[in-house]
Amino acid sequence: MSTPLIELDAIRKAYGGGDAPEVEVLHGVSLTIHAGEFVAIVGSSGSGKSTLMHLLGCLDRPTSGQYRFCGVDVAGLDADELAWLRREAFGFVFQGYHLIATESARENVEVPAIYAGMPAAEREARATALLSRLGLSARHDYRPNQLSGGQQQRVSIARALMNGGRIILADEPTGALDSQSGIEVMALLDELAAAGHTLILITHDRAVAARARRVIEVRDGRVVADSGPDASRADGSDSGWLEQMADGSRTRAATLAGDMREACRAAWRVMWINRFRTALTLLGIVIGVASVIVMLAVGQGSKQRVLEQLSAFGANNIYLGPNGDSARQNGGRVTLEDAAAIRTVPNVALVMPYLEGQVVIRYGNLDYRAEGGGVSSEFPQALNWKTARGMFFSAEDERTMAKVVVIGERVRDALFKDDDPLGRRVLLDKVPFQVIGVLASKGAQSGDSDEDNRVVLPFSTASSRLYGNPYPSWLTIGLADGAKLQETEAAIDALMLERHRQRDFRMFNAASRIAAQAATSDTLSLLLALIAAVSLLVGGIGVMNIMLMTVRERTREIGIRMATGARQRDILRQFLTEAVLVSLVGGLAGVLIGLLVGGVLVLFGLPLIFSVTAMVGAFACALLTGLVFGYMPARQAARLDPVVALAGE
Repeated sequence: MSTPLIELDAIRKAYGGGDAPEVEVLHGVSLTIHAGEFVAIVGSSGSGKSTLMHLLGCLDRPTSGQYRFCGVDVAGLDADELAWLRREAFGFVFQGYHLIATESARENVEVPAIYAGMPAAEREARATALLSRLGLSARHDYRPNQLSGGQQQRVSIARALMNGGRIILADEPTGALDSQSGIEVMALLDELAAAGHTLILITHDRAVAARARRVIEVRDGRVVADSGPDASRADGSDSGWLEQMADGSRTRAATLAGDMREACRAAWRVMWINRFRTALTLLGIVIGVASVIVMLAVGQGSKQRVLEQLSAFGANNIYLGPNGDSARQNGGRVTLEDAAAIRTVPNVALVMPYLEGQVVIRYGNLDYRAEGGGVSSEFPQALNWKTARGMFFSAEDERTMAKVVVIGERVRDALFKDDDPLGRRVLLDKVPFQVIGVLASKGAQSGDSDEDNRVVLPFSTASSRLYGNPYPSWLTIGLADGAKLQETEAAIDALMLERHRQRDFRMFNAASRIAAQAATSDTLSLLLALIAAVSLLVGGIGVMNIMLMTVRERTREIGIRMATGARQRDILRQFLTEAVLVSLVGGLAGVLIGLLVGGVLVLFGLPLIFSVTAMVGAFACALLTGLVFGYMPARQAARLDPVVALAGE
């Protein structure tokens, strides 16, 4: 017996300190246990035997003293190395069974192998074989609440054997069982001891302790009796493994892909079992994502419609009208002579005067009020406004002051309904005109037909026979090259100042209006997105609250996973995966609902433009929300002390 498997030297364990009084549970315990021994540690309640088991199984650390495992000082191992030791060396059989409630019997047995990196098919086959060996071949898919106490304890034993069960620590394995189940469990432990496993049995029952080959009695935190090492054990039966342990060798570890797959499976199982609570948690994420998508689509749609309306009248036009800083000299007027002078400015392609005013149109016994406009024959080119039917008047009509008129869609609908208006005679403020064309609809782009509620006629005819005013209300100036808009506008401004000697005119261009409107729409879209993002933030807080509650509810499960070899990063990954999976499902549902709501709004005529970037961004934000708000609860779970977690409810 060269190197003991377990060697304790003057181990002390105290709890409390600081604000709470310190209580010492173990008082200088020293003992050695060799591979292959069947040891019973017996003592009454409160004697410290369970604390001793936790120290032996590396679930807890001593306050002082030295614990050597295969000659290696356990105090020098970090949290992950202790987890590896628990996974590879120990198998725990607890009095309260400590099975994960959401997992089946087979899945509970597989847990240690998951953290050991055993392939799924291999661990499933091994778990099935162990359960069958323990008489549970028909109970593989049963959950713990569907099994009797004895059956649950057998599942616990199978789990302890999953990674080999070199050392089995059994804490009151028959304490919660009826007598028959207790007899069966002890028979199983006897078989394991005979097969060469190292068994350390913690019990207060001396009859149970008598089944062991070595009995150590603990009283008031001290070893008061020890029957001595079992001389019949097979010395060196586990020497190969002892050498691996002494050399610090490591067995295979779980792959990242395997870890993530298992974490997703377990997370989905928990979400499904608690689906009502999960749905409530998802609600905030769903509303947030859907709101972002719909709000941005509405903003982009409205922006696009406004820009289309503005550009429909000439994106490269300059508009010039009276009423600048002073309107006293020249009456603040823009004249046809100004228009003729502006035509000589480089890059000016056309100049169209527009004389506007209200008119009453009569056809038959129907009167209708509309916007009237005296324009030149360049109207279709200047405002990009063609005729849908008929023709537009010519320069000759303008020169001869012809009494012809082109009407808008709303005027046609109001006066002629289904009749053909072309060639018909109408009265404009009691002056007869002939309808020669119908303008293409402009107002239909926004659902507002005001732009179509107009008639246009030759400028000369309007100024002399209708309005009695020779001065244009404004000029539309079309450019040959839109890229030179700014310099052309400056040249026109200089020309008008030279002609008028003062700034009694005002000028603006469609491009600046479009840019201003685009900026306004972008600001509105940003505001809408921020409002929607608040919903996403609220959803993230909901995820964090639910995950904190989940950690509290599943504290014992965390302890079980740690006892079976889970590292801190395994626990962190498990709970972070759950948070991200909630956000993932919420994000997908939010995208679908956002598209559905958007489709309904489109049916009601609201302009929407869905952006793939917005959808991807909202979905990514949902995932990021789960990651950020799920990290703190996951970190809290990962940093739990195994012993404290196992004692949790």
